[in-house]
Amino acid sequence: MLLELIVENYAVVEQARIRFQEGLNILTGETGSGKSIVVDSLSLLLGARASAEMVRSGETRARVSGIFAIHETPEIEALLEQAGIEHSGEDELIVEREVGANGKSRAFVANHPVTTAFLRQLAPALGDIHGQNEQQLLFAPQLQRHLLDEYARATEVCDAVGKAFAEWREIGQRLEELSRNEQEKLRLLDLWSFQKKEIDAVQPKAGEDAELETERKILQNVTRLQESANAAFGLLYESPESASTQLRHALKRMDELLRIDPTLEEAAASLRQAGVQLDEAAYTLRDYLGKLEGDPARLEDVESRLAALDRLKRKYGHTLEEVIAFRDEAAQRIDEVENASEHRAALEKQQKEAAEKYEKLAKELSRMRKAAAVSLAKHVEDELKSLAMGGTRFQIGVTDGEWTAAGMDEVVFLVSPNRGEELKPLQKIASGGELSRIALGLKTAIGGADQHAGIPTLVFDEVDAGVGGAAAAAVGKRLKALSRANQVICVTHLAQIAGFADHHYAVSKREKKGRIATQIEELGREERAREIGRMLSGEQVTAEALQQAEQLIQAGMNG
Repeated sequence: MLLELIVENYAVVEQARIRFQEGLNILTGETGSGKSIVVDSLSLLLGARASAEMVRSGETRARVSGIFAIHETPEIEALLEQAGIEHSGEDELIVEREVGANGKSRAFVANHPVTTAFLRQLAPALGDIHGQNEQQLLFAPQLQRHLLDEYARATEVCDAVGKAFAEWREIGQRLEELSRNEQEKLRLLDLWSFQKKEIDAVQPKAGEDAELETERKILQNVTRLQESANAAFGLLYESPESASTQLRHALKRMDELLRIDPTLEEAAASLRQAGVQLDEAAYTLRDYLGKLEGDPARLEDVESRLAALDRLKRKYGHTLEEVIAFRDEAAQRIDEVENASEHRAALEKQQKEAAEKYEKLAKELSRMRKAAAVSLAKHVEDELKSLAMGGTRFQIGVTDGEWTAAGMDEVVFLVSPNRGEELKPLQKIASGGELSRIALGLKTAIGGADQHAGIPTLVFDEVDAGVGGAAAAAVGKRLKALSRANQVICVTHLAQIAGFADHHYAVSKREKKGRIATQIEELGREERAREIGRMLSGEQVTAEALQQAEQLIQAGMNG
């Protein structure tokens, strides 16, 4: 549930702080007052695209913050943990979004920087916005199919179908590559054979060049290494003034001290340990000197080998690992060409198996869709009855189509708003009011109170567009019913809907310091009556309008 929304320097809003509550929250105001800014700013918190136009003129940035009461599920916990956000056991979650005057934005969840992609992942746990643009999106066949799949609870099957399709298509692409022009394959075969032979002649090993570089450096500096090692060995062990000799003298003195004062035992033990380590270092230097000798022939071999490896790296990769990978890929291509018939037969078998797997999954998805289509259509028709569209017929067509990652079905929503009229695709519905109510009916039918438990905040932006009279009252009742199980936020122009509000907010424009700014305030009972009266009669609120407003408020309380 959205507890609080803070908007700063967003469009014409200088600063607004809105405390939303449970039930039906209604926002009203004159056209152009900025009502939809509340919905747009909330969309920004849920991952909508940012724009420099959102920033109030003359300001460097806009900022939107939302405080949400959330019920953590294992999915939400995993999502927050993946982003490195510690939130276990807390009831509230703060989400913030900043938009700079250059159009760039930053997002934060619980004061932790996140991406807008993460906000979109988190959005289903915070709220669901249903605006005027979404009604137009309902015309898209892919969205209609998605809504049907959502109702059918077919997400897992859809994912499996998508993976099976990708596997089938990838094998098909490999078969096409195998069927390229024979002359071209033979020409490439000669090239690949030459490349493989050239690399095999050198037989490079991963990391070999680094080891040879180290050996070459040692062989080029043998004299210098011998001088330094001899000097270090003398200073550590061999000379009369060596560190080892001095340390032994110090230990004798410590033994004398210990016979009198045993509290120095720890210091003596440290010296003994140092003596052991010093001797080990000296012995290592002695062994190193024994192995160190000049070998011009070996140096020549190393330089020759490095030159051969460098030639390969210039042609086939920046590293020997890349050279070896290039060789293996060439060998695989040679094998595919020389054994094309066997590879073709193997790929055709794999393609057949992949096609059978895809077809089986796609048919199961089709079965789920067709069953869900009947149920969803009936559910939507029931919803439309409560929205004063009792004569409306609604059907969902699921027909065979081409193989795609989404299955092999074509899904279309068909509507007949009036008795006796033929069913037509949703996009051919002329009335905006009918479309608004169908959109609301779909939203409630697909969600349902049980499913919306995971989406506690539902936002409707002028979903009542083109609706009036009894239909408006029906929309208000449906929104009121939805608000019993979910927090509902609705922007409306209609007094009939505003009367159902549990909490009513007025959006208005005021002049402040020579600039126009939008302000939002929650209304009390008397203020509500006056605002609804204004919606009924205009700026001059009559006594009759006030009386009708009181009746609408009372009816809304009883509804």
